[in-house]
Amino acid sequence: MKNRYHTLDVIRGFALVNMILYHALWDVVNMFRIDVPWFTSESAHIWQQLICHTFILLSGFCWHFGKKKLKNSLIVLGASVIITIVTAVFMKNSIILFGVLCLLGSSMLLMIPLDKVFKRINPFLGFSVFLLIFLLTKNISDGFIRIGDTELLKVPETFYQNYLTAYLGFPFRGFYSADYFPLIPWFFLFICGYFLNPAFDKLKLMKYLSSLRCRPLEFLGRHSLIFYMIHQPVVYGILFVLL
Repeated sequence: MKNRYHTLDVIRGFALVNMILYHALWDVVNMFRIDVPWFTSESAHIWQQLICHTFILLSGFCWHFGKKKLKNSLIVLGASVIITIVTAVFMKNSIILFGVLCLLGSSMLLMIPLDKVFKRINPFLGFSVFLLIFLLTKNISDGFIRIGDTELLKVPETFYQNYLTAYLGFPFRGFYSADYFPLIPWFFLFICGYFLNPAFDKLKLMKYLSSLRCRPLEFLGRHSLIFYMIHQPVVYGILFVLL
């Protein structure tokens, strides 16, 4: 594609490879019950967080490039519904409710009306404000607004009621999802990615986003949704044969 930012495809493809590897290890530990002590370590958690942060920031950044924003958001939301149905039927103990695809599709959809307001905001200010909000609400599903280990505010328990509140970021007692990315706080990270795009433009950095090339990763990055949809059964099948 002419004028395509290949570096973004490379980054997305690299994140996808890491996600597949992480999910393969998750299957080994949780589906095949093989003890891998490192999987519960802090370094494994940081790896997982880097993967999801990359996907969400990149999705917000690339939102500006989409020509069919409504259609694209509905496709991603539809894919998330399929994931939920399949896991509910075949993997009841690992059901995915409000996973990363639900977050991305919802964020893409919400940004359509919000763009009219946000595009008037200085991107450096917008990025800074929403990064702070994201950090403050990072642990809101646990019932607190905090910075690091410092608790600033306890969220009233009445916020944590049902599936709608769980979708927003307030899971009720007993709620479970093997892949949980509610709107709060993750939509705020998506917005950070949104503001990074005009910030890059103002800093004249966009030209560098075509410099890094890696054909296999670019291919994976351009078709990330398809690979996301099929990777888990493929990985599980390979592990089933090997283990």
